[in-house]
Amino acid sequence: MGDLMTTAEVADYLRLKQRKIYDLVRSNGIPCARVTGKLLFPKAMIDLWVAQHTEYAGPRLAAAPPVFAGSHDPLLEGALRESGCGLALLAGGSTEGLRRLAERRAVLAGIHVVGPDGGYNVEAVRSLSLVSDIVLIEWAQREQGLVVAAGNPRGLRGLADLKRRRVRVARRQDGAGAQILLVHLLKRAGIRLEDLRLVEPANLTETDLAACVLDGKADCGLAIRAVAQRFGLDFIPLQVERFDLALRRHDYFEPPVQALLRFARGPVFLRRAAELGGYDVSGLGTVRYNGA
Repeated sequence: MGDLMTTAEVADYLRLKQRKIYDLVRSNGIPCARVTGKLLFPKAMIDLWVAQHTEYAGPRLAAAPPVFAGSHDPLLEGALRESGCGLALLAGGSTEGLRRLAERRAVLAGIHVVGPDGGYNVEAVRSLSLVSDIVLIEWAQREQGLVVAAGNPRGLRGLADLKRRRVRVARRQDGAGAQILLVHLLKRAGIRLEDLRLVEPANLTETDLAACVLDGKADCGLAIRAVAQRFGLDFIPLQVERFDLALRRHDYFEPPVQALLRFARGPVFLRRAAELGGYDVSGLGTVRYNGA
C-alpha cells in the first residue's frame, strides 16, 4: 500500500482540518483503511484521489474507448466479463497495450515486462515518451515456466535442455511479456534465442501457446501455470512475475476501473484465483508506481 499516514498526517498533507477528514471518511469520500480501529491513509492512494479531484481549465484529453488492452491473463479475462465493468478485452501483448494506453486507445493495459535488473513494469512505463501520468496497480503475482506435454515425454528439466535436445519451442509474439521474459531468462543462462528450434507462427495468447503444445505442434513453451493446469499439461516453474494494471491517473476512480477492482476483492474472484492455480493475489490493488 506504500507509505501510510495517520489522520493528523493526512490532514496536514492536504491542508485540511482533521474534522474534515473524519467527515470524508464517514461519507466514503476519501481512500482509507481501518486497522484495529485506527484510520490509515495510503499516501499513493491519496495522491490519486487528489489528482482525480483536480480542476483543470486547459484542453481536456479525449476520452479513451472502453477497452482493456495488453497482455492476456485467464483470471483477468473472467473478471472483466463478470465484474460488469463494461471494458472490452483486446489482448495483444504488454508492449502493444502500453502503446494503446499512451495513445488514449485503451483505458487499462495489462503488463508484465521484466527489466534488465529483474524488476517488473516500472522501466517499461518510464520509457513512454511524453506520458508522465501512468499508474501501476498490482493485479497478481504469477508463476511462469515451461509448459510441456502431460508426463513430460521429452524429460525436460530446464532451459538448458531446450538447446541440447533441440526440442520444438513455441513462442509468443515480439513485445509480449512472456517473450521478453524468455529472452531475459535465456540470456541469464548464456543461451541465445537463435539457438532454439522455434515453432512458427507466434502465439498471441497464453492459451494459444498451451493449445500448440497440447496439439503436438511444439514440445514446450513459456506460459503461466494456470494455462498448463487448464489444458492438463505439465509445468516446470522458472520465475515468479508481477502482472500489473497500467492506467492514466485520472481514470483510477472512474466506474470501469472501480467496478473491476471491487469485483476482485470479492469471494467469487478469490475462489477462482485459487482454482486456476499459480496466482498470489494478496497484493492486488497495491500502487506499484505513480508517475510524476
